[in-house]
Amino acid sequence: MQPAIYGLAGESLTADERDFFRDADPAGYILFRRNCADREQLRALTDSLRALHGREDVPILIDQEGGRVARMQPPVWPKFPQAGRFADLYAKAPISAIEAARANAGAIALVLREAGINVNCLPLLDVRQPGAHDIIGDRALGGEPMQVAALGRAVLDGMAAAGVVGVVKHIPGHGRSMSDSHVELPVVNASDEELDLDIEPFRTLRNAPMGMTAHVVYTAWDPDRPASLSPTVINDIIRERIGFDGLLMSDDLGMHALTGGFDRRARGVVEAGCDVALHCSGDMAEMVAVANGLGEMTGKTRERLDRAMASVADAAPAGSYEELAAKRDALLAYA
Repeated sequence: MQPAIYGLAGESLTADERDFFRDADPAGYILFRRNCADREQLRALTDSLRALHGREDVPILIDQEGGRVARMQPPVWPKFPQAGRFADLYAKAPISAIEAARANAGAIALVLREAGINVNCLPLLDVRQPGAHDIIGDRALGGEPMQVAALGRAVLDGMAAAGVVGVVKHIPGHGRSMSDSHVELPVVNASDEELDLDIEPFRTLRNAPMGMTAHVVYTAWDPDRPASLSPTVINDIIRERIGFDGLLMSDDLGMHALTGGFDRRARGVVEAGCDVALHCSGDMAEMVAVANGLGEMTGKTRERLDRAMASVADAAPAGSYEELAAKRDALLAYA
């Protein structure tokens, strides 16, 4: 199996994609708005990915955060609130906010499972900082580490109960970045002491099944390389100091924070310590380059992958979508 997660070009697999994915046998796939037309189409697409490998638990990822980051859009699928709504409620009623976040996550997960999607790139554990770039903004669960961790735990638990694996992101923290890593490489000059605040929610939720790195340079830890390409950040900070031992994927290799060919990018993140390289565009030439830069998945990565997917094997939803959404809305009304 190849340590890569790939995107797809459109609403169904092309012949070239079938051949490539069958040969590459990647760890999983990630879907975007271009892949999500309607309920019947999306379920057929995810069924085809499982059938391609004969793996019922093949990870099929999506970014369905709510608010401005939602790949499955109305009117076909429900609209979900952004994380900032739960942060606002937490300021008034912390327990209600935690219950609302858990109910909302369960509702999202039920919609995803109906579509055949079993991994959601949520929650963000980035601690929001005043004056930082808006790329995180209202996607954050707050600006205080304990609050972020408490709401993040509720999100992970709500999704897991409905059979969806959560991905904590963006380790070790994107909250104080002054630029958007989709566009350029952010450089954070905070001290090690200041960065301890950023990593606190990740440390609290270090037993999360999956995590995603940040394409951000932290000069206190490694002034020359972004976290995704830094053995120092991945091994000393993420694995040791934070204590995260789940499946660690890079952020998207196609983001402009990174440079060089896609073979070099893919090889670089895995050699730095990421378990899996994430490539999202669905561009075949780029995917071939990624594949050329990678070897076989290590046994340790396979163990982490299997453990993550097994974590939702005994899912027991706490209610129907309608019940969970109604509970969330009633609680958010107090914000």
